[in-house]
Amino acid sequence: MSFMPWTDAFVLGIETIDQQHRWLVDATNRLHAEISKPEPQRAVLGEILEGLVDYTMNHFVLEEELFQRLGYSETAAHKAEHDAFTATAMNLLLRFEAGENIGAPMLDFLKEWLQHHILQVDRAYAPFLIAAGVR
Repeated sequence: MSFMPWTDAFVLGIETIDQQHRWLVDATNRLHAEISKPEPQRAVLGEILEGLVDYTMNHFVLEEELFQRLGYSETAAHKAEHDAFTATAMNLLLRFEAGENIGAPMLDFLKEWLQHHILQVDRAYAPFLIAAGVR
């Protein structure tokens, strides 16, 4: 059983976004797997953490571009959620790079945020994007 199992509840029905969400969940599980090892490798942890932060930022750019182009009314609120995630994730990454052990806090943060964001916040925009022809 993985740390954060992918379920159909995460599927929004927008292929590109669903694929990106799946990648983020899989990366969170890779982070958990490495942290759970008797001797986690800092280099591997750093690679996973940096990948998560980079990939998430690119994912946010895609969503926000769609919102802007299609005139999604909740763009500002959604972007504020993205900005808050980015600030927290960057803070955790910088703490890791400074030598701090942030594995458990990062895992808790990622799992809680991804579940809340995909299942509630992103689910709210899905009907709008689908109605606009985004698949």
